[in-house]
Amino acid sequence: MPTQRDYYEILGVSKSASDDEIKRAYRSLARKAHPDVVHDGDKHHAEAQFKEINEAYAVLSDPGKRAQYDRYGSVEGPFGAGGFAGAGVGDIFDFFFGGGVQQQRRGPARGSDLRYDMEIELTDVLTGVERQITFDHLARCEHCNGSGSASGQEPTDCPECHGTGELRHARTTMLGQFVTTVPCARCAGSGKIVRDPCKHCHGRGRADRKRAMTVKVPAGADDGTRLRYTGMGEAGERGGPGGDLYVYIAVAPHDVFERNGADLHCATAISFTQAALGATLEIEALDGTASLKIPAGTQSGTTFHIGGRGLPRLRGHGRGDLVTEVNVAVPTKLTRKQKEILEEYARAGGEEVEDTDLFKKVRKAFGGE
Repeated sequence: MPTQRDYYEILGVSKSASDDEIKRAYRSLARKAHPDVVHDGDKHHAEAQFKEINEAYAVLSDPGKRAQYDRYGSVEGPFGAGGFAGAGVGDIFDFFFGGGVQQQRRGPARGSDLRYDMEIELTDVLTGVERQITFDHLARCEHCNGSGSASGQEPTDCPECHGTGELRHARTTMLGQFVTTVPCARCAGSGKIVRDPCKHCHGRGRADRKRAMTVKVPAGADDGTRLRYTGMGEAGERGGPGGDLYVYIAVAPHDVFERNGADLHCATAISFTQAALGATLEIEALDGTASLKIPAGTQSGTTFHIGGRGLPRLRGHGRGDLVTEVNVAVPTKLTRKQKEILEEYARAGGEEVEDTDLFKKVRKAFGGE
Protein backbone atom coordinates (compact mmCIF):
# COMPACT_ATOMS: atom_id res chain seq x y z
CA MET A 1 0.00 0.00 0.00
CA PRO A 2 1.49 3.43 -0.93
CA THR A 3 2.37 5.69 1.96
CA GLN A 4 0.01 8.64 2.34
CA ARG A 5 1.72 12.01 2.19
CA ASP A 6 1.58 14.19 5.28
CA TYR A 7 -1.26 16.74 5.00
CA TYR A 8 0.82 19.45 6.67
CA GLU A 9 3.61 18.82 4.17
CA ILE A 10 1.16 19.03 1.26
CA LEU A 11 -0.02 22.49 2.34
CA GLY A 12 3.50 23.58 3.36
CA VAL A 13 2.57 24.50 6.95
CA SER A 14 3.76 23.37 10.38
CA LYS A 15 1.70 21.17 12.70
CA SER A 16 1.16 24.20 14.95
CA ALA A 17 -0.23 26.32 12.10
CA SER A 18 -3.31 28.39 12.90
CA ASP A 19 -6.61 28.09 11.02
CA ASP A 20 -5.84 31.33 9.15
CA GLU A 21 -2.38 30.09 8.13
CA ILE A 22 -3.88 26.86 6.82
CA LYS A 23 -6.56 28.77 4.90
CA ARG A 24 -4.02 31.15 3.33
CA ALA A 25 -1.72 28.28 2.33
CA TYR A 26 -4.62 26.36 0.79
CA ARG A 27 -5.91 29.34 -1.20
CA SER A 28 -2.44 30.08 -2.55
CA LEU A 29 -1.81 26.47 -3.61
CA ALA A 30 -5.33 25.95 -5.00
CA ARG A 31 -4.99 28.95 -7.31
CA LYS A 32 -1.64 27.76 -8.66
CA ALA A 33 -2.52 24.07 -8.99
CA HIS A 34 -6.08 24.30 -10.36
CA PRO A 35 -6.26 22.15 -13.55
CA ASP A 36 -7.91 25.04 -15.41
CA VAL A 37 -4.91 27.25 -14.61
CA VAL A 38 -2.12 24.74 -15.28
CA HIS A 39 -1.51 24.79 -19.02
CA ASP A 40 1.81 22.96 -19.20
CA GLY A 41 2.55 19.38 -18.23
CA ASP A 42 0.37 16.34 -17.57
CA LYS A 43 -3.29 17.25 -16.98
CA HIS A 44 -3.89 14.06 -14.99
CA HIS A 45 -0.95 14.91 -12.72
CA ALA A 46 -2.36 18.42 -12.18
CA GLU A 47 -5.78 17.00 -11.31
CA ALA A 48 -4.23 14.50 -8.89
CA GLN A 49 -2.19 17.24 -7.21
CA PHE A 50 -5.25 19.50 -6.93
CA LYS A 51 -7.28 16.66 -5.42
CA GLU A 52 -4.47 16.01 -2.90
CA ILE A 53 -4.45 19.69 -1.85
CA ASN A 54 -8.24 19.69 -1.41
CA GLU A 55 -8.11 16.48 0.62
CA ALA A 56 -5.46 17.94 2.95
CA TYR A 57 -7.44 21.15 3.47
CA ALA A 58 -10.71 19.29 4.06
CA VAL A 59 -9.09 17.49 7.01
CA LEU A 60 -6.94 20.26 8.50
CA SER A 61 -9.67 22.93 8.27
CA ASP A 62 -12.06 20.79 10.34
CA PRO A 63 -11.15 20.88 14.08
CA GLY A 64 -12.54 17.40 14.75
CA LYS A 65 -10.89 15.75 11.75
CA ARG A 66 -7.61 17.57 12.43
CA ALA A 67 -7.56 16.31 16.02
CA GLN A 68 -8.14 12.75 14.79
CA TYR A 69 -5.44 13.13 12.15
CA ASP A 70 -2.90 14.53 14.65
CA ARG A 71 -3.60 11.61 17.00
CA TYR A 72 -3.82 8.67 14.62
CA GLY A 73 -2.31 9.90 11.34
CA SER A 74 -5.68 9.55 9.60
CA VAL A 75 -9.21 10.87 10.01
CA GLU A 76 -10.52 7.47 10.95
CA GLY A 77 -8.35 6.46 13.92
CA PRO A 78 -7.76 2.79 14.74
CA PHE A 79 -11.48 2.00 14.94
CA GLY A 80 -13.03 4.76 12.84
CA ALA A 81 -13.90 8.26 13.93
CA GLY A 82 -14.90 7.21 17.46
CA GLY A 83 -12.00 4.95 18.54
CA PHE A 84 -13.09 2.11 20.87
CA ALA A 85 -16.06 4.19 21.98
CA GLY A 86 -17.43 4.26 18.44
CA ALA A 87 -16.54 0.66 17.56
CA GLY A 88 -18.97 -2.22 17.58
CA VAL A 89 -18.13 -5.71 18.82
CA GLY A 90 -17.42 -6.80 15.24
CA ASP A 91 -14.98 -3.89 14.73
CA ILE A 92 -12.96 -4.79 17.83
CA PHE A 93 -12.74 -8.49 16.95
CA ASP A 94 -11.82 -7.55 13.38
CA PHE A 95 -8.96 -5.37 14.68
CA PHE A 96 -7.45 -8.20 16.76
CA PHE A 97 -8.39 -11.30 14.77
CA GLY A 98 -9.05 -10.06 11.21
CA GLY A 99 -12.79 -10.57 11.29
CA GLY A 100 -15.94 -10.38 13.36
CA VAL A 101 -19.68 -10.44 13.12
CA GLN A 102 -20.97 -10.95 9.59
CA GLN A 103 -22.51 -7.83 8.02
CA GLN A 104 -24.14 -8.45 4.69
CA ARG A 105 -23.88 -5.84 1.94
CA ARG A 106 -26.92 -5.69 -0.29
CA GLY A 107 -27.62 -3.77 -3.46
CA PRO A 108 -25.44 -1.69 -5.79
CA ALA A 109 -22.94 0.64 -4.14
CA ARG A 110 -23.63 4.38 -3.88
CA GLY A 111 -21.51 6.68 -6.05
CA SER A 112 -18.72 8.79 -4.58
CA ASP A 113 -19.14 12.43 -3.57
CA LEU A 114 -17.29 15.09 -5.58
CA ARG A 115 -15.77 18.44 -4.58
CA TYR A 116 -15.52 21.57 -6.76
CA ASP A 117 -13.71 24.74 -5.63
CA MET A 118 -15.02 28.08 -6.87
CA GLU A 119 -13.55 31.55 -6.35
CA ILE A 120 -15.83 34.59 -6.39
CA GLU A 121 -15.29 38.34 -6.03
CA LEU A 122 -16.30 40.41 -3.01
CA THR A 123 -18.91 42.19 -5.15
CA ASP A 124 -20.49 38.77 -5.82
CA VAL A 125 -20.95 38.34 -2.06
CA LEU A 126 -23.06 41.50 -2.00
CA THR A 127 -25.68 40.31 -4.49
CA GLY A 128 -25.12 36.58 -4.93
CA VAL A 129 -24.05 35.14 -8.27
CA GLU A 130 -24.80 32.31 -10.68
CA ARG A 131 -21.90 30.51 -12.35
CA GLN A 132 -21.78 27.85 -15.05
CA ILE A 133 -19.31 25.09 -14.16
CA THR A 134 -18.12 21.94 -15.93
CA PHE A 135 -16.41 18.94 -14.39
CA ASP A 136 -15.54 15.31 -15.15
CA HIS A 137 -17.43 12.56 -13.38
CA LEU A 138 -18.58 8.95 -13.72
CA ALA A 139 -22.08 9.10 -15.20
CA ARG A 140 -24.64 6.37 -15.73
CA CYS A 141 -23.81 4.52 -18.96
CA GLU A 142 -26.18 5.63 -21.71
CA HIS A 143 -25.91 2.35 -23.61
CA CYS A 144 -27.00 0.00 -20.83
CA ASN A 145 -28.86 2.56 -18.71
CA GLY A 146 -26.55 1.84 -15.81
CA SER A 147 -27.32 -1.86 -15.59
CA GLY A 148 -23.89 -2.95 -16.87
CA SER A 149 -25.57 -5.55 -19.07
CA ALA A 150 -25.42 -5.41 -22.88
CA SER A 151 -28.86 -7.05 -23.20
CA GLY A 152 -30.42 -5.24 -20.26
CA GLN A 153 -30.72 -8.42 -18.19
CA GLU A 154 -30.85 -8.08 -14.44
CA PRO A 155 -27.62 -9.02 -12.59
CA THR A 156 -27.65 -12.49 -11.07
CA ASP A 157 -26.41 -13.73 -7.72
CA CYS A 158 -22.68 -14.21 -7.57
CA PRO A 159 -21.91 -17.96 -7.55
CA GLU A 160 -18.87 -17.41 -5.34
CA CYS A 161 -20.64 -15.77 -2.39
CA HIS A 162 -24.20 -16.84 -3.31
CA GLY A 163 -25.44 -13.25 -3.37
CA THR A 164 -24.23 -12.23 0.09
CA GLY A 165 -21.34 -10.10 -1.14
CA GLU A 166 -19.07 -11.65 1.51
CA LEU A 167 -17.04 -14.77 2.11
CA ARG A 168 -16.85 -16.35 5.56
CA HIS A 169 -13.80 -18.08 6.98
CA ALA A 170 -13.59 -19.81 10.34
CA ARG A 171 -10.41 -19.26 12.37
CA THR A 172 -9.37 -20.98 15.55
CA THR A 173 -7.51 -18.89 18.13
CA MET A 174 -6.51 -19.29 21.75
CA LEU A 175 -9.83 -17.67 22.67
CA GLY A 176 -11.88 -20.05 20.55
CA GLN A 177 -13.21 -20.10 17.03
CA PHE A 178 -14.03 -16.89 15.23
CA VAL A 179 -15.66 -16.29 11.89
CA THR A 180 -13.97 -13.81 9.54
CA THR A 181 -15.99 -12.12 6.81
CA VAL A 182 -14.33 -10.42 3.83
CA PRO A 183 -15.84 -8.79 0.71
CA CYS A 184 -16.18 -11.17 -2.21
CA ALA A 185 -13.49 -10.43 -4.80
CA ARG A 186 -15.50 -11.74 -7.75
CA CYS A 187 -18.47 -9.39 -7.32
CA ALA A 188 -16.58 -6.64 -5.41
CA GLY A 189 -18.92 -7.11 -2.46
CA SER A 190 -22.13 -6.35 -4.35
CA GLY A 191 -23.43 -9.92 -4.36
CA LYS A 192 -24.34 -9.61 -8.04
CA ILE A 193 -22.54 -10.26 -11.33
CA VAL A 194 -23.36 -9.33 -14.93
CA ARG A 195 -23.39 -12.26 -17.32
CA ASP A 196 -23.10 -10.20 -20.53
CA PRO A 197 -21.14 -7.00 -19.70
CA CYS A 198 -21.80 -3.87 -21.73
CA LYS A 199 -18.81 -3.26 -24.03
CA HIS A 200 -18.98 0.51 -23.48
CA CYS A 201 -18.70 0.48 -19.67
CA HIS A 202 -17.30 -3.08 -19.24
CA GLY A 203 -20.14 -4.04 -16.94
CA ARG A 204 -19.63 -1.18 -14.48
CA GLY A 205 -22.77 0.67 -15.53
CA ARG A 206 -20.76 3.93 -15.49
CA ALA A 207 -18.62 5.87 -17.96
CA ASP A 208 -16.51 9.05 -17.88
CA ARG A 209 -18.50 12.12 -18.87
CA LYS A 210 -18.38 15.91 -18.58
CA ARG A 211 -21.22 17.60 -16.76
CA ALA A 212 -22.25 21.25 -17.04
CA MET A 213 -24.49 22.88 -14.45
CA THR A 214 -25.37 26.23 -12.90
CA VAL A 215 -24.24 26.95 -9.35
CA LYS A 216 -26.17 29.58 -7.39
CA VAL A 217 -23.99 31.26 -4.75
CA PRO A 218 -26.15 33.07 -2.16
CA ALA A 219 -25.50 36.65 -1.06
CA GLY A 220 -23.33 36.74 2.08
CA ALA A 221 -21.29 33.64 1.20
CA ASP A 222 -17.91 33.45 2.95
CA ASP A 223 -14.68 31.50 2.61
CA GLY A 224 -15.49 27.84 3.20
CA THR A 225 -19.22 28.15 2.44
CA ARG A 226 -20.30 24.73 1.15
CA LEU A 227 -23.12 24.18 -1.33
CA ARG A 228 -24.50 20.66 -1.63
CA TYR A 229 -26.12 19.27 -4.79
CA THR A 230 -27.71 15.93 -4.02
CA GLY A 231 -27.14 13.17 -6.56
CA MET A 232 -24.86 15.29 -8.77
CA GLY A 233 -21.66 13.42 -7.89
CA GLU A 234 -20.48 10.06 -9.26
CA ALA A 235 -23.15 7.65 -10.45
CA GLY A 236 -23.53 4.47 -8.41
CA GLU A 237 -22.39 1.12 -9.76
CA ARG A 238 -24.96 -0.80 -11.81
CA GLY A 239 -27.81 1.62 -11.15
CA GLY A 240 -26.87 2.45 -7.56
CA PRO A 241 -27.74 5.88 -6.11
CA GLY A 242 -25.51 8.79 -7.10
CA GLY A 243 -23.17 10.63 -4.76
CA ASP A 244 -23.39 14.33 -3.99
CA LEU A 245 -21.50 17.33 -5.39
CA TYR A 246 -20.06 19.79 -2.87
CA VAL A 247 -19.09 23.25 -4.12
CA TYR A 248 -16.70 25.08 -1.78
CA ILE A 249 -16.55 28.87 -2.03
CA ALA A 250 -13.43 31.05 -1.72
CA VAL A 251 -13.68 34.87 -1.79
CA ALA A 252 -10.85 36.69 -3.58
CA PRO A 253 -9.11 39.54 -1.67
CA HIS A 254 -10.26 43.09 -2.51
CA ASP A 255 -7.98 46.03 -3.24
CA VAL A 256 -9.87 48.45 -0.96
CA PHE A 257 -12.00 46.54 1.53
CA GLU A 258 -11.12 43.90 4.08
CA ARG A 259 -13.88 41.63 5.30
CA ASN A 260 -14.70 40.80 8.92
CA GLY A 261 -17.84 38.69 8.94
CA ALA A 262 -20.57 40.93 7.49
CA ASP A 263 -18.57 44.15 8.12
CA LEU A 264 -16.29 45.81 5.58
CA HIS A 265 -13.19 47.71 6.75
CA CYS A 266 -11.32 50.41 4.85
CA ALA A 267 -9.17 53.49 5.42
CA THR A 268 -10.03 57.11 4.57
CA ALA A 269 -7.51 59.96 4.27
CA ILE A 270 -8.63 63.42 5.44
CA SER A 271 -6.86 66.76 5.58
CA PHE A 272 -5.72 68.62 8.71
CA THR A 273 -8.43 71.25 8.26
CA GLN A 274 -11.15 68.60 7.83
CA ALA A 275 -10.00 66.91 11.03
CA ALA A 276 -9.82 70.20 12.95
CA LEU A 277 -12.96 71.93 11.64
CA GLY A 278 -15.11 68.91 10.74
CA ALA A 279 -16.53 67.97 7.34
CA THR A 280 -19.03 65.76 5.50
CA LEU A 281 -17.39 63.49 2.93
CA GLU A 282 -18.53 61.06 0.26
CA ILE A 283 -16.42 57.89 0.54
CA GLU A 284 -16.27 54.73 -1.54
CA ALA A 285 -18.51 51.81 -0.55
CA LEU A 286 -18.82 48.41 -2.23
CA ASP A 287 -22.16 49.43 -3.76
CA GLY A 288 -21.49 53.10 -4.59
CA THR A 289 -20.72 55.98 -2.25
CA ALA A 290 -21.56 56.60 1.39
CA SER A 291 -21.83 59.81 3.40
CA LEU A 292 -19.32 60.15 6.28
CA LYS A 293 -19.64 62.99 8.81
CA ILE A 294 -16.34 64.02 10.43
CA PRO A 295 -16.85 65.91 13.72
CA ALA A 296 -14.58 68.86 14.51
CA GLY A 297 -11.47 67.80 16.42
CA THR A 298 -11.35 64.27 15.02
CA GLN A 299 -8.05 62.56 15.79
CA SER A 300 -6.05 60.48 13.32
CA GLY A 301 -6.88 56.77 13.74
CA THR A 302 -10.54 57.32 14.74
CA THR A 303 -12.95 54.70 13.33
CA PHE A 304 -16.50 55.38 12.14
CA HIS A 305 -19.32 52.90 11.47
CA ILE A 306 -21.80 53.44 8.64
CA GLY A 307 -24.66 51.07 9.34
CA GLY A 308 -26.10 48.79 6.68
CA ARG A 309 -23.38 49.40 4.08
CA GLY A 310 -21.44 46.18 4.67
CA LEU A 311 -22.26 42.68 3.37
CA PRO A 312 -25.49 40.68 3.70
CA ARG A 313 -25.61 38.21 6.57
CA LEU A 314 -25.75 34.68 5.16
CA ARG A 315 -28.01 33.32 7.89
CA GLY A 316 -29.70 36.42 9.18
CA HIS A 317 -31.34 39.69 8.25
CA GLY A 318 -29.90 42.96 7.03
CA ARG A 319 -26.32 43.90 6.30
CA GLY A 320 -23.20 44.59 8.32
CA ASP A 321 -21.46 47.96 8.69
CA LEU A 322 -18.92 49.85 6.62
CA VAL A 323 -16.12 50.56 9.10
CA THR A 324 -13.57 53.18 8.10
CA GLU A 325 -10.50 54.45 9.92
CA VAL A 326 -9.63 58.09 9.19
CA ASN A 327 -6.03 59.16 8.95
CA VAL A 328 -4.88 62.77 8.68
CA ALA A 329 -2.85 63.19 5.51
CA VAL A 330 0.02 65.67 5.84
CA PRO A 331 0.89 67.44 2.56
CA THR A 332 4.43 67.02 1.30
CA LYS A 333 4.55 70.54 -0.20
CA LEU A 334 3.08 73.87 0.94
CA THR A 335 2.76 77.20 -0.80
CA ARG A 336 4.25 80.27 0.82
CA LYS A 337 0.81 81.47 1.89
CA GLN A 338 -0.04 78.09 3.45
CA LYS A 339 3.20 78.20 5.41
CA GLU A 340 2.46 81.71 6.65
CA ILE A 341 -1.03 80.68 7.79
CA LEU A 342 0.34 77.65 9.64
CA GLU A 343 3.06 79.77 11.28
CA GLU A 344 0.43 82.24 12.41
CA TYR A 345 -1.66 79.34 13.76
CA ALA A 346 1.35 78.08 15.70
CA ARG A 347 2.12 81.48 17.20
CA ALA A 348 -1.51 81.85 18.26
CA GLY A 349 -1.15 78.58 20.12
CA GLY A 350 1.99 79.71 21.89
CA GLU A 351 4.44 77.71 19.81
CA GLU A 352 7.82 79.06 18.80
CA VAL A 353 8.19 79.19 15.04
CA GLU A 354 11.60 78.48 13.56
CA ASP A 355 11.18 79.23 9.91
CA THR A 356 10.42 76.08 7.92
CA ASP A 357 10.93 73.73 10.86
CA LEU A 358 7.30 74.27 11.82
CA PHE A 359 6.16 72.28 8.83
CA LYS A 360 8.28 69.34 9.96
CA LYS A 361 6.72 69.54 13.44
CA VAL A 362 3.22 69.49 11.99
CA ARG A 363 4.03 66.46 9.86
CA LYS A 364 5.58 64.66 12.82
CA ALA A 365 2.53 65.43 15.01
CA PHE A 366 0.25 63.72 12.50
CA GLY A 367 2.39 60.70 11.81
CA GLY A 368 4.54 62.08 8.99
CA GLU A 369 8.29 61.59 8.73
